[in-house]
Amino acid sequence: MESVLPVVIGILTLGVAAQVVAMRLQVPSVLFLIAIGVIVGPEGLGFVTIDTFGGGLSTVVGLSVAIIIFDGAFHLHREAITDTRRAVGRMITIGAILSFVGTTAAVRFFLGTGWDVAALIGALLIATGPTVITPLLEVITVRDHVATTLEAEGILNDVTAAILAIVIFESFIVGDAPQEIPISFLQRLVVGVGVGVVIAGVVWSILVRVRLVRGDPAQVARLVTLTGALTAFGLAESIAPETGVAAAATAGIVLGNLELPYRAEILSFNRDLTLVVLSFVFISLAALIDFDLVLGLGTGGIAVVVAVTLILRPLVVGLATTHPKFTREERLFLSLVGPRGIIPASVATLFALELQAAGEIEAAQTLVGTVFLVIFITVLLQAGLAKQIANTLEVVPMKSIIVGGGRVGRALAIRLEKRGENVQIVDRDEDRVAELQAEGFSVVAGDGTDPDVLRDAGIERAKLVVAATPIDDTNLLVSQLARTTFDVEDVVARVNTPGNVPAFDTLDVRAIDVASATAWSIDNEIERPALTHWMNELGEGHDAQEITVTAESIAGATIRELGAEIPDGCMVAVLARDEETFVPDAGMTLEAGDRVTFIGQEEAVKTAVKRFHPRD
Repeated sequence: MESVLPVVIGILTLGVAAQVVAMRLQVPSVLFLIAIGVIVGPEGLGFVTIDTFGGGLSTVVGLSVAIIIFDGAFHLHREAITDTRRAVGRMITIGAILSFVGTTAAVRFFLGTGWDVAALIGALLIATGPTVITPLLEVITVRDHVATTLEAEGILNDVTAAILAIVIFESFIVGDAPQEIPISFLQRLVVGVGVGVVIAGVVWSILVRVRLVRGDPAQVARLVTLTGALTAFGLAESIAPETGVAAAATAGIVLGNLELPYRAEILSFNRDLTLVVLSFVFISLAALIDFDLVLGLGTGGIAVVVAVTLILRPLVVGLATTHPKFTREERLFLSLVGPRGIIPASVATLFALELQAAGEIEAAQTLVGTVFLVIFITVLLQAGLAKQIANTLEVVPMKSIIVGGGRVGRALAIRLEKRGENVQIVDRDEDRVAELQAEGFSVVAGDGTDPDVLRDAGIERAKLVVAATPIDDTNLLVSQLARTTFDVEDVVARVNTPGNVPAFDTLDVRAIDVASATAWSIDNEIERPALTHWMNELGEGHDAQEITVTAESIAGATIRELGAEIPDGCMVAVLARDEETFVPDAGMTLEAGDRVTFIGQEEAVKTAVKRFHPRD
């Protein structure tokens, strides 16, 4: 115990430091974590070895994976998955099968292993995993359907990989009949899902139906949720090996889609804990990489990596993302970003130890070497270069920057994020910054009148800047920087004193006079309350969106002729052309550059927007 304690403390300290540096540099933390693991491992300083933790490493890794998987699953909301159900469904079915078969064949052909070991490696490399994808999406903002596809694929394919790998191990290595694989897979899946649902029900009942202690009910909620995640994992594992991942994922998905008290506190606690265990697991497992085994695979190992990343991955993505909402660039991004994570590494290490104990030394070495080679290269290249890939392919939506995170800025940020905008808040109040970050907003701490702070916020790729502070001079300076220094096309400013509006007008900035806006809102509430309430609840099942007509098939046609292009539940409310805005009639001919406002049901409006304003 005395020798292990400084190792654990050292790993955690280095891991947290790596997380802080990664946040500062806006790069995936796993790069630093793997580098630290290699440095402190046998190939480096020898601070951590295979014997450091004795037989307890697999247990610690298992519990850590349960926390990571649960946190990732907790963020998977039903609405997001529904929007991408076709892509996600194909990724975890056809995609998983294709990955398994293709990787198995590649390992068999290029490395000359038996079909048993090849199939085991093929099963493990199905998984990408939230252990890499989650920190990746912390520093790269992509559109919701792309992020959800990556997250859902990682979590659900982790479950598939873990269960399929243990079934294949038992069938081919231990000696069970191969024809039992499908039945055994389904049995374990049912066990994992069943345990996860039961534990989620128990946790929900405790949080909702049981009166929590008066002292700190939020703390109790956090602890009950964490205990539920660990209990789901441990209980499932005690029933059948490698079912704990399925149980933790199921519990997370179920609880994440239920109404829970203290949800924000639970989310914040889960994320903090995930960062800690992620640091420990990645450093510990990276320290166990035997480079002699990895390098010993030679060109055959590189060929397997090429097959997995440059042939199978693009093929899987191409088959899964046929929906028009995925642009060509987004498909390419998904094809180039599919790094493998903790599940393959931890399970491969466990199986290798059992194979060595059974005298299968060569099989153990090939298993660990191949899995770690794929993980190492995909994390280094795909995760490490993901931000550059995203920027090159321009899949990162342009930012909407709000300077001032007070009541006005926060309320505006909520509305913009509901519409799927990439919102970045800038505020110099440290306490407010901490509050906003705890609520899940992306925030840059600093003075919004400082050009360097605005650059850190991404103003050079901003489509909208809103100056929303309570000080007009500050808002004027922010607006001036945005328009003249950074050439932002759309700048909106809050004006607290009506007499200052002309100063903003000279900058061609849309000035919102707070007094007039408040009077206008009150007048609307008096004269047209139904419409006001409808507009105030945009995003709650209905929406209003203004777009510029860009589709070639739309320009030159009348609204009557385009009736089939406008889905049921949606209508053209307003049309703006040049300086004139009016309600169009059915005979109005649309022209390229017209600004059309759609109102109606949320999904219908989204569909209309995509048809009239398709992305390249």
